Amino acid sequence: MAQCLWQAPPSRIANAKLTQFQHKIEAENGASFASYDALYTWSIDCPDLFWAAVWEFCGVRSSAPYRSVIRAGKSFSDTIWFEGAKLNYAENLLRRRDDKTAIVSLLENGQRRSLSYAQLYKQVEQLAAALRAQGVSSGDRVAGIMPNIPEALIAMLATASIGAIWSSCSPDFGSQGILDRFAQIQPKVLFCSDGYYYNGKTIHSLDIVKSVADSIPELKKIVVVALISESSDISAIEDATHYSDLLANAPLSPLVFEQLPFDHPLYILYSSGTTGVPKCIVHSAGGTLLQHLKEHALHTDIQTDDVLFYYTTCGWMMWNWLVSGLANECTLVLYDGSPLAGNNTLLLDAIDQEGISVFGTSARYIASLEKAGITPRESHSLASLKTILSTGSPLSDESFNYVYRDIKTDVCLSSISGGTDIVSCFVLGNPLLPVYSGEIQCRGLGMAVEIWNDDGKAVYQEKGELVCTAPFPSCPVGFWNDASGEKFHDAYFATFPGIWAHSDYAEITVNNGVIIHGRSDAVLNPGGVRIGTAEIYRQVAKVEQVIDSVVVGQDWQNDVRVILFVVLAEGISLNDELIKTIKTTIRSNATPRHVPAKVLQVPDIPRTISGKTVELAVRETLHGRAVKNTDALANPEALGYFKDLQELQN
Repeated sequence: MAQCLWQAPPSRIANAKLTQFQHKIEAENGASFASYDALYTWSIDCPDLFWAAVWEFCGVRSSAPYRSVIRAGKSFSDTIWFEGAKLNYAENLLRRRDDKTAIVSLLENGQRRSLSYAQLYKQVEQLAAALRAQGVSSGDRVAGIMPNIPEALIAMLATASIGAIWSSCSPDFGSQGILDRFAQIQPKVLFCSDGYYYNGKTIHSLDIVKSVADSIPELKKIVVVALISESSDISAIEDATHYSDLLANAPLSPLVFEQLPFDHPLYILYSSGTTGVPKCIVHSAGGTLLQHLKEHALHTDIQTDDVLFYYTTCGWMMWNWLVSGLANECTLVLYDGSPLAGNNTLLLDAIDQEGISVFGTSARYIASLEKAGITPRESHSLASLKTILSTGSPLSDESFNYVYRDIKTDVCLSSISGGTDIVSCFVLGNPLLPVYSGEIQCRGLGMAVEIWNDDGKAVYQEKGELVCTAPFPSCPVGFWNDASGEKFHDAYFATFPGIWAHSDYAEITVNNGVIIHGRSDAVLNPGGVRIGTAEIYRQVAKVEQVIDSVVVGQDWQNDVRVILFVVLAEGISLNDELIKTIKTTIRSNATPRHVPAKVLQVPDIPRTISGKTVELAVRETLHGRAVKNTDALANPEALGYFKDLQELQN
């Protein structure tokens, strides 16, 4: 039985938006929900009533009312949501226009800026006018190679106000990785910066921008934000202008929010691209807005006086999730740089300095703090902190315990999981529910999540494929350049016809929480027994000498054997004693099947640019097969450590 680490105090439960929402639903429907599970079941059984209630409770702004909440189509993805409604995503994020702080921007090198809601509105107004003057109109694509700075958010909002489609990468993508994405969508305008700061270095990026711009003939204007130097030379880039000049020369015209259907495209996001050219995933304005409003207000309990932070880049869907926080009229903290800057404490310092109340990060960051021996409760006040969010990979039991032991006892630690595919979450936090070690608190309201076995049967307290059995608003519009819908169907609906299969290997626990055991396409299968990679990572994380790891299956003698690669702390080498410690830890806390056949040391582990371990790429390299798209990796050179290993020949 998982250990209960936290329970919400009565005052927090009483004041939570989810409590207010539940009471409203009960009053309007003559219902009484004895538990969250009862409310969740109602949200699945009555999706039209539920999503209409979210729309009203969260105050969605629309110029035309909807005629129906849901109109079923021939398939899951053909469902029409809020037919007849006309709205604008940017208008819903810019509903507040006073002197309250909207954005605080922090850079690794210490630079700090802030914008009020009024200032943010004015800058979006100026930039929207400038984009219209460049000929940008509804349906056009506007792209960004941007650090996580206010100009990226302003450019997105200006784009959305027009009804154009925003798509962004972070500047640490290589030129080919950017072209693999943007060349497919043919943007009309490209925003970029002259460089960025990371890990104590100043990195110039205009050469990459030029390479990209020269390769996309559809580009009409390249807009350069001067982050590194006001005097950056952009003369070599055709059709380039400085961001400040574009604003200065913009016509004076009031901000007009184009009123568009619920399913009008807002974002194009991208699959990781490690197995081929990235898929271009098109997300709707209404679906993104409504889903984020639900997750922010009901599942994260974001109030107007909250300060919301998530460590992310503009190339990861958590950036899109973060910026929607403006619709709840809170303050956003944007940060660009290394998460471990300032001797691992820069982000912890920001919690106290900026009064961050909702702190979002990755499982890897939390594990890194623990491995570094940092005890934030002793070095920082953290008085403002009420919620910690974690995603990117499953959060280990050890990290759960570390948070409550060494960071803060009275905090709601919410592990969340969903992804780029839905620009939101299937399973996530809940301000009213207990936190159990190693478990995600609940399935999201309105998300018909089940765990299915190979026979397509729902299972409970058993591992299987995470599926969604009913439509939801943030289901993608489709893939760009996929007119037949064949690629879209194959990505999500080929495993179980008509059912969304998310490629997560998971289980629903006795607490009705969820454990993600890893990607289902990376599941290990020694002797025919299915093992999720996260089951092994959770145990390896307990070995203090190990700072990172990747586990894969190697084809061996008509079976599969488990191979574990570890990165060790500085000055430590792998020896028989440490191997024994690792194996014993795994065997004692899992099963003999989980114990790797071999444990090998490597200096680094390949990851995507958003920080996710690429198990499939390691497995392909291990077997001598080419990795199709190394441009999707932050450190593609690390794949070389897994080639032609003599230790795996016997």
